[in-house]
Amino acid sequence: MTIQMKIERARAVFHRHGERLRGDSRVERLMREIESHWKSSWQVMEETGIVDSCRHCEEDDGGSCCGRGIENKYGETLLLLNLLWECDPPDQRRHPDACLFLGDSGCSLKIRDVLCVNYLCLPVQKRLSREELRRVQETVGRELDTVFLLQETVKGLLKSLAEPEDP
Repeated sequence: MTIQMKIERARAVFHRHGERLRGDSRVERLMREIESHWKSSWQVMEETGIVDSCRHCEEDDGGSCCGRGIENKYGETLLLLNLLWECDPPDQRRHPDACLFLGDSGCSLKIRDVLCVNYLCLPVQKRLSREELRRVQETVGRELDTVFLLQETVKGLLKSLAEPEDP
């Protein structure tokens, strides 16, 4: 299935069930937790210089992490989670050799695939101290754990919405 097909399917589910999903107390709680973890992840990446390193690599060295095709790692549920955050995935690439989701200021998605969140290239790994690397991994790990829980919660809710009601 192409990424465009996955995006359209996620949009269709969002239009049918988005408000019910957003209104679920478990979804609301996990979204608040992810928001907090997401901010912490960006803060630690800024503090350790990862954001600047990635920006420099992408802008000056041609980049490689956000290359064309990475978007194919995304499934419908992760795309749906972005829609729940009012973060609509783009339909067209801004950069011809880059990931569909790469915008002018980094990733255009709020909830990203584990590969996109967790991957650190060898030059960045070598530049970080052991303590900085541990801090980054622990921080993004909390974000990823909560994203996983939210995905599983949403999948369960969607399954219950799809089942016929008892008479």
